[in-house]
Amino acid sequence: MYKQTALRLHQQFLDKKISAEEIVRYFLQRIEKLNGQVGAFLSVFPERALTQARALDQKRASGGKLGRLAGVPVGIKDNIHVQGELTTCSSKFLANYRAVFDATVTKLLEGEGAIILGKTNLDEFAMGSSTENSALQSTSNPWNLDCVPGGSSGGSTAAVAARLCPITLGSDTGGSVRQPAAFCGVVGFKPSYGRVSRYGLVAFGSSLDQIGPIAATTEEISMVMEVLGQHDVHDATSLPLHAEDYLSLIQAPIRGKKIGVPWQFLQDLPAEAKENFLKALEVMKGHGCEVVDVDLNILKYAVATYYIIATAEASTNLARFDGIRFGVRSKRAETLEQVYDYSRTEGFGPEVKKRIFLGTYVLSAGYQDAYYKQAAKVRVKIIDEFNRAFEQCDAIATPVSPTPAFKKGAIQDPLEMYLQDIYTIGVNLARLPAISVPSGFSKAKMPFGFQIIGARHEDALVCRLAHAYEKAAPYGLEVPPQFDKEV
Repeated sequence: MYKQTALRLHQQFLDKKISAEEIVRYFLQRIEKLNGQVGAFLSVFPERALTQARALDQKRASGGKLGRLAGVPVGIKDNIHVQGELTTCSSKFLANYRAVFDATVTKLLEGEGAIILGKTNLDEFAMGSSTENSALQSTSNPWNLDCVPGGSSGGSTAAVAARLCPITLGSDTGGSVRQPAAFCGVVGFKPSYGRVSRYGLVAFGSSLDQIGPIAATTEEISMVMEVLGQHDVHDATSLPLHAEDYLSLIQAPIRGKKIGVPWQFLQDLPAEAKENFLKALEVMKGHGCEVVDVDLNILKYAVATYYIIATAEASTNLARFDGIRFGVRSKRAETLEQVYDYSRTEGFGPEVKKRIFLGTYVLSAGYQDAYYKQAAKVRVKIIDEFNRAFEQCDAIATPVSPTPAFKKGAIQDPLEMYLQDIYTIGVNLARLPAISVPSGFSKAKMPFGFQIIGARHEDALVCRLAHAYEKAAPYGLEVPPQFDKEV
């Protein structure tokens, strides 16, 4: 069962070949046996999941209407609310916080019959590119347990790669769905900003964050997007668009589509990554696509721009964590000032503190004009350059990351770590849809990812191009050897 896609599991449930309870028990057993090796799940909800599964089986038996995700197990990144369950954001600060409401995506998934198995690990408050910043648990890459899974959605991608569940949700602020998906050899989709509701997502960078699905195939991504990709009145940034029929749209041919490649921006791409990228482009050419050169050299400023805007928004969003309203309060605090001071000192990890300091600095009275406002202007220029590029092509292709997954602890320089997201950050700044599709392996047998970027609101086209690529190069169906077994 672990090798079957979510679509196949859903169909078998509809055909009464298997019950929802059998599906849930199977994956709960797999998590129990294998999660200790990979550290993907922070918490598991066996009673909740089995109760939902039995209710689904009863609905099927009585002839009730079954949802589009009926019988499909899912995992949720632990910065997305599930009512009554812990939302820790992998931080000591929220180790005792139980969500008092469901995120919109949670309601939509369960409303269509999906069954939530548990919450997955992440970099603390989604701040990181390796999931090494989690304060609660270490997560490993299923292809090599000595390597990082990427971040910040490393737990979600590792769960899919190890086949602990077929679908998970992550959040993508600067590449945090796509980069770990590439590192773990699965598919990760970052929708257009506002295409999926952020209501119930613990905010990191409010103008950058976007919830996105992770799975082994683009068909499964499309299956989830049909449910999640709709307007939400609770989210002021939600796009007033209706859900699209992704599963039908991705089947259309892509012959004649123009794929833009920013060759000048990619000139420093390492040799092995470049070879992999060129092979991926050949696959697209084989489908009748034309590859054209586009100018996106402005993206060399994207990392600096991102880390000014993202940290500024983070320092504002994290101001609510004060030890008063919710979260863990310092036990040694005796005065109000000490409550604030000690709770934050003890609750936040080093990476979170670093970003709060930087964000507060760039927003301070003496430096806001020099840094934050300048970064906002560059962001507008980045959006303009993408718009000009899309006048010449239908989609843009780049690698996801300059390297495959690296060993744990291998990168100590913060700037070197930030550059892991150099090819993904521009997408968030410009609010575009993008997908990471597995594109083969390095000499060390670690996965590479191929990124397809679309114009804003062209989410279905991005999935369509990715699906066409997959048909010729189905790397996402490969399971890491250590986890390619029944338990």
